[in-house]
Amino acid sequence: MSKPTHSFVIPAYNESERLGESIPKVMDYVRERGLTGEIIVVNDGSTDATAEVVRGFAAANPTIVLLENPGNRGKGYSVRNGMLHARGEVALFTDADLSSPITEADKLFAALTQGADVAIGSRWLQRELQTERQPLLRQLYGRLFNLGLKLVLGLQYRDTQCGFKAFNRRAIEAVFTRQHIERWGFDPELLFLAGRFRLKTAEVPVEWAHDHRSKINPLRDGVRMGVEVLKIRWNATLGRYRKPAFGFAEGTAATPDAPVGSTK
Repeated sequence: MSKPTHSFVIPAYNESERLGESIPKVMDYVRERGLTGEIIVVNDGSTDATAEVVRGFAAANPTIVLLENPGNRGKGYSVRNGMLHARGEVALFTDADLSSPITEADKLFAALTQGADVAIGSRWLQRELQTERQPLLRQLYGRLFNLGLKLVLGLQYRDTQCGFKAFNRRAIEAVFTRQHIERWGFDPELLFLAGRFRLKTAEVPVEWAHDHRSKINPLRDGVRMGVEVLKIRWNATLGRYRKPAFGFAEGTAATPDAPVGSTK
């Protein structure tokens, strides 16, 4: 199997129903765009048939990869695990429900082609692209969270939490080898690290629809995310981002001559 140019990472916890629909859509996208791609599904300790569904697809298509986390570790851990196993020169992570249609990846990949190191989907740059909006209470929590990010981390993005982000190889090496936050608050850490290492980040308006089956509890998880934002600032103060803390899986180092390490 030839080395992929594009990797698609899907974190999954009890997503057997959604993956049955989303994996074929990503496969169709890869085929229609003529990409040499791989689809990495990271199973975060699911108790349903998530692993079996992925194995079923992988049996017929070797470009589909199942990664198993050591139990339920969180979305941030899952994304990091997938990215450190990704072999593509470009890697994108997306939610299992494809709240942003996978065809919107065209926009993120175009931003990378035009010089960005990181391209993040945004639900709020063009609100008219939202085909189904979040409930008002969740929108309010989101605005307050973004205000906190500006004050604590200096992040100026309209939308840090959209689960649709793409990275070139340089960014993968700089960011995901240093990512410490393992649950819902990992997105701000990625963007904070991108800024710290002077990576060019493009915020790109994308089509998006709220899924009412979302697993986030705005109040409970919002408090946890707030604590995690403070942890990011504390990690930076202690110098924990100066050197990589995690390594690539074998065969996925950013450059053949300078591997960061191994996850094994």
